[in-house]
Amino acid sequence: MDGFLLASPNGVVRTTGTRIAFDAAAAAASALRAGDTELIVGALPFDPRRPAALCAPEQALHTAGPWRPAALPELPEVRVVSEMPSAAEHMARVAKLVEQLSDPEQPLRKVVAARSLLAEAAAPLEPEVVAAHLVTRHPRANVYAVDLTPAGRPGETLLGATPEVLVTRHGRTVTLRPLAGTLPRLADPGADAAQARELLSSSKNLEEHAYVVEWIRDQLAPVCGTLTIPDGPELLSTPEVWHLATPITAELRDSSITALDLAVLLHPTPAICGTPTALALDTICDLEGDRGFYSGAVGWCDANGDGEWVVAIRCAELSADGRSLRAFGGGGIVAASDPHTELVETTAKLRTFLGGLQCAVPD
Repeated sequence: MDGFLLASPNGVVRTTGTRIAFDAAAAAASALRAGDTELIVGALPFDPRRPAALCAPEQALHTAGPWRPAALPELPEVRVVSEMPSAAEHMARVAKLVEQLSDPEQPLRKVVAARSLLAEAAAPLEPEVVAAHLVTRHPRANVYAVDLTPAGRPGETLLGATPEVLVTRHGRTVTLRPLAGTLPRLADPGADAAQARELLSSSKNLEEHAYVVEWIRDQLAPVCGTLTIPDGPELLSTPEVWHLATPITAELRDSSITALDLAVLLHPTPAICGTPTALALDTICDLEGDRGFYSGAVGWCDANGDGEWVVAIRCAELSADGRSLRAFGGGGIVAASDPHTELVETTAKLRTFLGGLQCAVPD
């Protein structure tokens, strides 16, 4: 895929071609400020120390309203061929993290632990066709497809349907809606409603969510004159899970701070990394290796500094030949976490992406 797509419920940004490629956010931000480009699009990796996949596109189109694909071609069969790590190994990792987090002498308070499934397609998958199936299945999500060539991964594509907006900036107004704290949806309506109430009153999930909100407050306070944060989170639902969400608004002191600057300032949040950030990041890299662009950020920023960045979750990385993809799911671990519950949560999250491809996810 030689381009970029971010289809949000309120608008679609689509680009083709690459005029200038950037593997570092700082270089992309400098090009915007110098007037070398009117638009930057692409993805930031989970680990900010690794190469980004950003570019100044050759052509761009920004339209209002949701994306309604004109056609929905049939997808080839997709099946899971391996788990990394296995379900048992993931629960063992979580148990070890819980033990570590329960030690009052150490500073780590939260770590997001993830696992992935490797799937193979019977014929090459077209990124735009996959994205069309995702937006049809998840019309309220932010569906994205990003060429990873600028990061030194020619022909590979990041694809996903995320419910989480990292940050938007329009003029001096900044909006965010962090998600942290999750329970799977249930088939029975009564049980599902009880599940939602349980999430909203869960001390474990409220603790996990509070880390994220307080961290965002601390990050934005130096650059924002006003910051409006509700006293507690609200519920957000997807077909697969319930989330705790907090809508946040702020006003920038300095209008020269762009949406890309804000994305770099805020990423990675404790929602997809942990607390404290640097220690959680190193812990994840030691446990999991390179996450690539899973739980990174996807978005755009124009010459006015306006833009939108979403959190790259509910996603997969598609190989250059279109035949294999690696899908990811994770969950925040705190001292009160239960390993089996955390496994179930990652399974529900993996179904967001793989379910869009009619691919069964092992329990």
